[in-house]
Amino acid sequence: MKFFVDTADVGEIKELAESGLIDGVTTNPSLVAKSGRDFKTIITEICALTDGPVSAEVAALDADGMITEGRALAEIAENVAVKVPLTWEGLRACKTLTDGGTMVNVTLCFSANQALMAAKAGATFVSPFIGRLDDMGLDGMELIEEIRTIYDNYLDLNTEILAASIRTVGHVKQSALAGADVATVPPGVIKALVKHPLTDKGLEAFMADWKKTGQKIV
Repeated sequence: MKFFVDTADVGEIKELAESGLIDGVTTNPSLVAKSGRDFKTIITEICALTDGPVSAEVAALDADGMITEGRALAEIAENVAVKVPLTWEGLRACKTLTDGGTMVNVTLCFSANQALMAAKAGATFVSPFIGRLDDMGLDGMELIEEIRTIYDNYLDLNTEILAASIRTVGHVKQSALAGADVATVPPGVIKALVKHPLTDKGLEAFMADWKKTGQKIV
């Protein structure tokens, strides 16, 4: 499974990109607003930090507006993935942009039927929102499983499932088990994936024993 980091904080992205463990970046209007910086400047800087897809979201709600904005965003760098909402207008824009060679991330997916339509429109990625479904008392992971089953039934559908709205390390594990192609994860959750108390305890014991030997490797 590929990992995208879900943030518009260039400093955080730089740190994670240097680790070699992330495959792309997703942003959204809320993350951009939180950064307090110019949108296009942020996307330009992020695209220079990673060769992987960088999702940049349109602001228009009509298809023609999305297409115009999407083409402008795609000019920033070759690895921009234009992000459009899963609406009828968004799918129309997706089809046009995809046919023109632009990567498209169709976002705000909450049903398997929506995901099927996104794939039919040629989306590069579809982003089901796990956490937001969980907030409603529904099972976000069930949606990932349903989409995986549908996509696997039809080999001509090449859209990747991008598990989004991930809040916990458990969400990451469950997404991988359900067959998501990508998980977009906040920086803090990515770092938490490697943490385990038994790892810390074991390392502490090993270091204590090594110290007793009085030796040095270099």
